[in-house]
Amino acid sequence: MNVARSFLLFFLFFGGGCCVFAQETDITKAAAQQQAKLPRVYTEVVVTDTKIEQPEANVTQKVNIIEAYEIEQSVSSNRNLAELLQYQPGISVTALSRNDANWGSYGGLGPKYNSYLLDGLPIDSFVDTMSIDAWAINRIESFQGPASVLYSNYLSADFSGTQAPLAGITNLILKDRIEAPATHIAIGGGSWNTFNGRLYHQDRKGNLNYFFGASYEQSDYTNYGTPNSWLGMLDDPMYKKVKVYGKATYFLGRPDHRISVFYQHTLHDGFTGRPNRDYGHNYDTLNASYSNQLTDNLNLQLKTGLRNYDRRWGDDNYPTNLALVDHSGVKQRIVPTDLTLSLKHLGESVLTFGTDAQFATYKTYTQGNTARDYTSDTYSHTNGLFVQEKFVWRKLVLRAGARYNHMADHYDLISGAVPGTPEKSWDKGLWSAGARYNFSKRLSIYGNAGSSYISPAAKAVGGTLLTSDLGVTGRNGQLPNPNLKPESGIGSDFGIEYGFARQGTIGVRGFYNTISDAIVDNVISNNPSQTQSVNAGDARSYGVEIVYSQNITERVRAFANYTRTVSRINNPLDADQNGSAITFVPDFIANAGVDVSVPGGWKFSPYVHGVGQYYDSTSKSGRSVFGPYGIVNLKVEKALRQTEKSSTVFFADLNNIGNRKYAMPWQFRDPGFNVLGGLDFRF
Repeated sequence: MNVARSFLLFFLFFGGGCCVFAQETDITKAAAQQQAKLPRVYTEVVVTDTKIEQPEANVTQKVNIIEAYEIEQSVSSNRNLAELLQYQPGISVTALSRNDANWGSYGGLGPKYNSYLLDGLPIDSFVDTMSIDAWAINRIESFQGPASVLYSNYLSADFSGTQAPLAGITNLILKDRIEAPATHIAIGGGSWNTFNGRLYHQDRKGNLNYFFGASYEQSDYTNYGTPNSWLGMLDDPMYKKVKVYGKATYFLGRPDHRISVFYQHTLHDGFTGRPNRDYGHNYDTLNASYSNQLTDNLNLQLKTGLRNYDRRWGDDNYPTNLALVDHSGVKQRIVPTDLTLSLKHLGESVLTFGTDAQFATYKTYTQGNTARDYTSDTYSHTNGLFVQEKFVWRKLVLRAGARYNHMADHYDLISGAVPGTPEKSWDKGLWSAGARYNFSKRLSIYGNAGSSYISPAAKAVGGTLLTSDLGVTGRNGQLPNPNLKPESGIGSDFGIEYGFARQGTIGVRGFYNTISDAIVDNVISNNPSQTQSVNAGDARSYGVEIVYSQNITERVRAFANYTRTVSRINNPLDADQNGSAITFVPDFIANAGVDVSVPGGWKFSPYVHGVGQYYDSTSKSGRSVFGPYGIVNLKVEKALRQTEKSSTVFFADLNNIGNRKYAMPWQFRDPGFNVLGGLDFRF
């Protein structure tokens, strides 16, 4: 089934509806009816823009808000938080499996150009979206376009390395204030002997507000590799995942003076279908924050956290034999901190200033029958100063900001040896600016521009393999490249948005991004699976997005969006790369969906996701092509029991209804149709 047929069948079967929107459980039917008759207005409050609450009408960037009920309604085949964003315009999600990270794209750029935050502190867009449980998230604010200078790069060295907010910011926001006690339990099972159980509870005692939760999933799973690939699964790739999390917020006498702590631990064990291809991963995520409204106009926020990543896996001699080669591992620890002051003035204008820092350690190792042999051992840190003024005067919003950053990497070991250059450092100034004009509550225009800077990550410089491992059977991982140069980028966008009756919205946004000395990950070998980071030259991407959403009736809500993107590498010194596309960036992305509630307590949420053609390398002679493809997903719910205080709902998540087993980078593929069904209890 090709993409065109997927869309045609979707519209024919579901009557031309246009993604997952959720049941309005927090408002009365009368309020919902009244709301549906109104044009869209900017009433939502966002916190990411200035780190304090601001009306959406005062934000210069395009913001897509995903509320808690929409998160719960979403169908997620791979249990990856990135999949909650795949129906947003301009975002391509490529979660390789339930056991692997997302290698998607944002705004015509690769996966490292959209920063992920957890309550305003940076997290990893590859690992933490696999780790953090969706029930811990209260809402998501997805900012498109060149982002604010208020947030620094994330110093991850793993996967694709350092992550920057050039194409946008995704802020996962946790709940602070608990309005009433509640308990949520879900039990389900489905394809490949999958069992899933989840628990969440919230309450408050005096000034203490808290929630906690846990989830457990196990599955025999199934082959998610292409035929004759290095993944070569001879048996079911079984896994189990355990997640435990909780947050406590204590209000110090008033709502605007509080301290909070959030912690989550994830255990992910299994094996990938061969006797000596086992793995065991542990992730820890900690956030601690203090907030105080010092005066009527001055707000103070102090935040710190810990991100601990401990991954270990086995390698064998496949396809020669199945004997164990050794175990490899990555140990990474990152501590982000942030101190921000926000000063309101001249009505709704806000001056934001402060400082932030990150400290990161990164180690890779191999381990046979003896002690561990470390191949990389690095320490990185960054310190930043930032200031941003947002001036609001009647219908006009102007924003301008600057950041100074000092970054340094210290190399104790690179590729198993002490390097000749023990450290490198960079000092960089960044800027960001934007404007919005609200002609009315219905019509607005906006534009933004900003710069970014990414230094070569330790994994890209030192790799997880030795240079001599090139092409060696059983040596899967990243080859080193100590000659990498840092890259810099400039992003810009311009858009118009119009609201009409029944909460309808249509909009158009254009974007243009350029990167100098772009660092990209190229596939060097498929079997063994080996990649290497290279400077591909100058890169640019540009495109246009068209979006629509509306409450068509009281029972039907719909949306559709389409993004067309062109990306190119400019490297006259290398004919093999000159003119090629940026890796992982599809030439189009299309989404459409409808949420329908019908009498009898039934609810149907069908949606379709289409992805155009993209590549896994900038080498025109060595790259593989993927797409186009389209998938149709469906969520079905039936209310079995409903009272004012409790409910029991049957649910079924039907993923990839057309059984589209499309190929993905590194010889992964989607395993096709699968289902998860069960019961959801609330009381």
